[in-house]
Amino acid sequence: MSWKLTTHAPRPEIEAALIAHEDAIDWDHDIVIAGTEIAENRPEDWRLEAWLPRRPTKADRRALDALFTLAPAWLEERLPDTDWVTDSQQYLEPVRAGAFQVRIPDHPPCTEPGVRNFVIPASQAFGTGQHATTAGCLEMLSAMKASGMVVRNCADIGTGTGLLAFAALALWPRALATASDIDRVCADVIAENARLNGVRLGGRAGEVAVAIAPGLDHPLIQARAPYDLLVANILARPLIDLMPDFARATVPGGSLLLAGLLATQEGQVRRAALRNGFRLARRVVRGDWSILWLRRRG
Repeated sequence: MSWKLTTHAPRPEIEAALIAHEDAIDWDHDIVIAGTEIAENRPEDWRLEAWLPRRPTKADRRALDALFTLAPAWLEERLPDTDWVTDSQQYLEPVRAGAFQVRIPDHPPCTEPGVRNFVIPASQAFGTGQHATTAGCLEMLSAMKASGMVVRNCADIGTGTGLLAFAALALWPRALATASDIDRVCADVIAENARLNGVRLGGRAGEVAVAIAPGLDHPLIQARAPYDLLVANILARPLIDLMPDFARATVPGGSLLLAGLLATQEGQVRRAALRNGFRLARRVVRGDWSILWLRRRG
């Protein structure tokens, strides 16, 4: 038996809820969510759907309500006996961003020459490429590579599924790569995604080393510093708070790729970056979200 909860809201509210979901460290992964526009001719009207393998409890509703500033109205329905995970994935088309396609296992890989395919199961939800910030980071990483940038040592802070660390290593296959997250669940998620995508885990060049820690507060992350590329797709406030740590961990001339901030929050983040020795190299705006490429001054 499976159930679905549905609510409708303007696109910025749904996108903000999806970001809040990605940042929820104690999320019950039995609850799978997805946000989509209602119709192509109504791009600002969105719905958020949540699938559960049980009738929603008060705790389930509280967890979903907490994703929003104001508690939404939910439509509850019992679904026919079916594979509820598959049902939840039906809207998740492959995401094409920069040199990458990100897809769920049900979709075939892109056969276009030069495109690197990644398989990320939708049940993991956070960092699957579906959100504008993750796709924007993939685009920006591709732009960095196209500009001739060379990366020998990179770290993805708040990695979630490991996707952005995998993408960086695909672009610079001889680099040292580190993926970290505050959520211990991510260690198993990253390991499974590495297996699905043929990514080696370990501490050598061409492999991804995994650390579970808040921010950069881990002996492995500190021992491998300084980095010539740091990636952080989290939220505006943590980005601002971590800026001094980012500066200490980035080589002069190194790059910092930031996402998870709304365009309205960009000014605050850029001012914090400027105070800590970073200058803007390039920016991309996807919907209401800004993706920033910053360089540390020499």
